[in-house]
Amino acid sequence: MLSALDAHLTDMRPRALRPVARPLVEFLYFGIKEARACLFAGLFFLSVFVVPRAGLFGIARYDVLFAIALLIQGWMLYARLETWDEVKAIGLFHVVGFALEVFKTSSGIASWSYPDAGVTKLFGVPLFSGFMYAAIGSYIIQAWRLLDLRIRHHPPYPMAAAIAILIYVNFYTHHFIGDFRWYLAACALGLYARTTVIFRPLDRDRQMPLLLGFVLTGFFIWLAENIGTFMGVWRYPNQLGAWSAVHVSKWSAWSLLVIMTFTIVANLKHVKARVHVPD
Repeated sequence: MLSALDAHLTDMRPRALRPVARPLVEFLYFGIKEARACLFAGLFFLSVFVVPRAGLFGIARYDVLFAIALLIQGWMLYARLETWDEVKAIGLFHVVGFALEVFKTSSGIASWSYPDAGVTKLFGVPLFSGFMYAAIGSYIIQAWRLLDLRIRHHPPYPMAAAIAILIYVNFYTHHFIGDFRWYLAACALGLYARTTVIFRPLDRDRQMPLLLGFVLTGFFIWLAENIGTFMGVWRYPNQLGAWSAVHVSKWSAWSLLVIMTFTIVANLKHVKARVHVPD
């Protein structure tokens, strides 16, 4: 059924639609493709809802979530929904995300914590946490295929890589030498100001600024983070007594992280062929 759905969604043959109906149909297909691109993230966060805090069959919740994440990733590879090259990129997201989690939850920083017990916790961080970052990469990879994404006026790769690295480093260094988030955001704004993403909701090309895509993706990740903290999967210090919404400033942090993730995906061989870098 999923293969049939993908075949239908990637069928770009012209459709005969009335002018009044076209915007609605394209919006519907865009929503379906976006939901399909969130397959990994959707299944993973569904498990966050379903798995009780006490765990299942005597297995701690963190360990159950780690096993589920592995099963989802293995199934997507087996079903050829992702290639080995894409899985390697997703693995990189897992590593950089887990390293950031270890730093942020350390006793000297304590930005947030994972209060529950689990066998699959390393340095106080459950191993499933890296999959939350990998889910972002999986979404971008799936959306690239389903929406037939093409990038125009992408900045030179060395410059894009430099800003991505600085964004990642700032997540660590702002605890010691100040937060340069907005300076980096300004640099990214300059780099990607002319960059346009071309996509096909149905059978015709549409386009929007790539920066808007970064901001919108960051917003939905921020919403997912609110869900995760509400379910008690992890908690910020101000949420230990009673839950409160994650501060809106996290939206900007996630948007910057999306830029870093996008840069890694854009360097995949089959993706790079669809990225236009002006001379």
